[in-house]
Amino acid sequence: MKKHLLTSILFSSLSLFGCSSVETQNLEPLTHFSGGNSAGDTSSLYWTTERFNRAISAADHVSMGAQGRYESDYRWEQGELRELIRKGEQADFHQDTLVPFQVHIRFNKDGDAVYQQYRVNNKVLPLQREQLEKYKSEANHVIALSKEQSRNGQHLIQGHWDGDVFETCSGDKLERLEVSQALPKVVIDRLSSIESYLAFIGKESRNQATVDELLLLHDENFDCLPRPKFISE
Repeated sequence: MKKHLLTSILFSSLSLFGCSSVETQNLEPLTHFSGGNSAGDTSSLYWTTERFNRAISAADHVSMGAQGRYESDYRWEQGELRELIRKGEQADFHQDTLVPFQVHIRFNKDGDAVYQQYRVNNKVLPLQREQLEKYKSEANHVIALSKEQSRNGQHLIQGHWDGDVFETCSGDKLERLEVSQALPKVVIDRLSSIESYLAFIGKESRNQATVDELLLLHDENFDCLPRPKFISE
């Protein structure tokens, strides 16, 4: 009887210890980064989340002008990319229009694609190895650039400017908007006369935002872009 009781107590203690370990792991601090860049007609907004210097998730919003746009959600395990979902529109040169597309890929711990689905305009198409490697490279670029910009004191800032006050998408109101980047005169004139939505890489202080790299500029009715979330927890 005593032996059975001791065994039960030991098992219960181990079970509680195991649950506590899982809960502790889930409560480990997360570090969030954001960033982006602009090249030609393409503007990219990035978000990254790490736990103890290892990426666990990331996302992007990419606008490519007439070539289309897309949003992606990425997931890592033990430092390896394990899943990505991408949705958007891309150019169909045969029809001279934009068509919807979606990509969903899962990778094993060795980096091999164990599940893949690529749909373009509701048609299922194969993915080539070069495309798979390109997706991996793009996912890693999101992390690398957003962390590099963070080390420089920069991050992604979105908000609306009315000529006097810049209100960020998180609700902060800043009295000054300083532009350190050389911008075309037409953009400067617009910022000085028209209420606008802006997304840019820059810095924030108590009453000022500094634009180091302008990513997006739209009219005042353009909504702030949330971080894409397609992958279930």
